[in-house]
Amino acid sequence: MKYHVEARSVVKRFGPTTALNGAEIAIAEGHTHALVGRNGAGKSTLVSILTGLQRPDEGEVLFSGETAPALADRDAWRQRVACVYQKSTIIPALTVAENLFVNRQTERGRMINWRALRARARELLDTYEVDVDPRALAGELSVEQRQLVEIARALSFGARFIILDEPTARLDGPAIERLFTRMRSLREQGVTMMYISHHLDEVYEICQSVTVFRDARHIVTRPVAGFAHDELVAAMTGEATAAYEARRRTPGEAVVLSGAGLSLAGRYHDVDISVRAGEVVGLAGSASSGKVGLAETLVGLRRPDAGTVTIDGTRVRPGDVPAAMRAGLGFVPEDRHHEGFVPLLSVGENATIPIAHKLGSFGIVSPARRRERAVQMIESLDIKTEGPDQPVGDLSGGNAQKVVFARALVDDPKALVVINPTAGVDVKAKQALLGAVEDAVERGAGAVVVSDELDDLRICDRVLVMFHGKVVKDVPRGWTDHELVAVMEGIQE
Repeated sequence: MKYHVEARSVVKRFGPTTALNGAEIAIAEGHTHALVGRNGAGKSTLVSILTGLQRPDEGEVLFSGETAPALADRDAWRQRVACVYQKSTIIPALTVAENLFVNRQTERGRMINWRALRARARELLDTYEVDVDPRALAGELSVEQRQLVEIARALSFGARFIILDEPTARLDGPAIERLFTRMRSLREQGVTMMYISHHLDEVYEICQSVTVFRDARHIVTRPVAGFAHDELVAAMTGEATAAYEARRRTPGEAVVLSGAGLSLAGRYHDVDISVRAGEVVGLAGSASSGKVGLAETLVGLRRPDAGTVTIDGTRVRPGDVPAAMRAGLGFVPEDRHHEGFVPLLSVGENATIPIAHKLGSFGIVSPARRRERAVQMIESLDIKTEGPDQPVGDLSGGNAQKVVFARALVDDPKALVVINPTAGVDVKAKQALLGAVEDAVERGAGAVVVSDELDDLRICDRVLVMFHGKVVKDVPRGWTDHELVAVMEGIQE
C-alpha cells in the first residue's frame, strides 16, 4: 500500500511532559483516516508536527516517501499539508477572495488587481463547488461556509493532504451531511484526509481506517469496517466503557424556570417553556431552529422582543445576566473558549467568579476561602489539574469544560441551562459532564440541555423540538433516534 503521510516513532517532549512517545501513523493515498483518542492522548501534538509547526525530538515524518521539509520552509509545508482547525483561521474583516489569497494577492510585487483577484477566487471556489460570493465579508459567513473556504484555500497551495480537526463540532445535521458529501467528492479526486473527532459515529460513516492514540502512544490502527464500537472505545480508554445510562427520577411540582410568550425577531416566535424542580428538559433542532437563541434568552444574554422569564419564582428583567444569576440560575455557554472561561486566570478564579462577593469582606476575596471552594469543585467534578492555581488555558478541552461547569454549579443553582455541554470532549469527560447535570437535578434543580448530540439528550425527561423558531413537539423520554431526527428535520411523526 502506498502511503501519502507517515509519522514513524515520533517522540515529543515539553519539559518533563512526554506528549508523544514513539507515536506512529500511516495514511494511505486517497483515504480518509481517523485519529481518535481521549483529550491529552497526543492528537494535537501530532497535528503540530504533521503541519510543520513543531519538530519531533525523535522520529521522522514522510510525505509520499520523502522526508518532510525544514520547518523554516513554510511554502513547502503549505504545498504538502493544511489543517482546518476547530477554531477558524479565517480573518473576519477580509473578504472571501482576500482570505483565499492572503499574502498572495499580487504577482511580482505589483499593485493589487481586485477584479483579477475576485476572478481567481471565483474560479477556485467553482473548482471545489463552494457556493460563496468572493466579495462577501468572511465574518458574515456561516461556520459551514468558513470551513469550505478554508478547505479551498488549503487546496489552492497544491496540498493534497488535509487535516480536519473536529470539523462538525458547531454544525447541525444537514450541514454535517453536506460536509461529508464534499469530503467524499474530494476523496474521489485523490485528496487524502486525516479526520479528528470525538464523535465515533462520524468515524464509522466517513472514514476507511482509524488510528487510536492513548497516553501519548499509538495503540492500534485498523480498518473501520469490522472494528466494533465497544472495541474502539476500549482502545481509547484502556478499559471497557459502557454507554451512559440516564437516571430515572420523578420531577417535583415547583416550576424553577419558565418562559412565557417569548419572541425574538429572526430567531423564535411565541415560545412557552416550563421546567420543574428535578426535571431535565432538552431543546433540539437544527442550527436555524432558534434553540440556542431561546436558551440564551432564558439566561439573559439576549433580550426578547416580547415575553417574560421567571427563575425560581422571580420574574427577571429581560437581557440581564446578573439578575438571572441572582435569581438562582447557572449557565454553561455554547462556546467555552470565548464565553466560558478566562484562559489566563486560574482554575480557582474561574470556578468561583459567581460567588466572589461571598468569599470575603469589603470587596476583597479571601484567597484561602476561594482555594477551599475551588478544591471542592475540583474534587466534585474530577478536574485533572495541578491545583486551583493552574491557568485554565493549560488544561485539556474536557477539563476546561469541567471548569465551566464548576462555575455554573458553584452557587448551587435552582435552574441550570447548558448549551452543547459535551462538544469537543472525550468519552469519559462526556459521562462526567452529563452526570454533573443529573447530580444538580437530584439536588432539586431544574435543567435545560440544548444540544446537537442525541446522546446528550438521552438524560432528558422530555425534549422540546424546535423548527423554524417554534416548538413543534414535546417528545417524552423513550424516543428513538429516528423519531427525534424526523421531527428535527421537519418530518412530523
